[in-house]
Amino acid sequence: MSAILYPIAVSVEQALNRPLARATREREARKRAGEAVAFVQELAGPGFSTREAALSAYAGRLDEIGAGTPPAPEDRYCRLVEVIAPGAKPPGERRPVLRQGQRWPTPAAPPATIWRISVSYWRIGGADAAPPPQARAVRKTGEDLDAQALRAIVRAPLRPIRPQKALDIGLFEVRPPEAPHILMPDE
Repeated sequence: MSAILYPIAVSVEQALNRPLARATREREARKRAGEAVAFVQELAGPGFSTREAALSAYAGRLDEIGAGTPPAPEDRYCRLVEVIAPGAKPPGERRPVLRQGQRWPTPAAPPATIWRISVSYWRIGGADAAPPPQARAVRKTGEDLDAQALRAIVRAPLRPIRPQKALDIGLFEVRPPEAPHILMPDE
């Protein structure tokens, strides 16, 4: 089984068109780039109004039905995503109405969407930026965030607040006095 060789580049356009090199793991990417790298996923290229138009524009790059010949297994670092069109208003919060036997109001028309290509790659110098704050810490402060900061928090990996505590001993387990580092079942 071959692994995906992600492009190493400074920007998403460079990753899509002419990457500096390609690597599977961070260690390889750091070695080939000669500096710190960060794994990122970014949208590239123009937006297409239909899925079929996007599939035909990126034929040979996507591993999806209708995209033509699929790429080699190591070239599967692109995927097609549907996003809300710029300027379109996302659906707001809906509250139950409980009128005439209906709990929810009639749904509003969905916002206009476009199809774009999402590229996963190793960004050179991307590790220098500080990681976004934890979502629970932001909620406690109550500050309003812009859309870009909110997306960064959502896409960040889960990090613990503090190190995990040692596991408790179960009901039927004991530590023998001569070897406290061993956990034995007790009958």
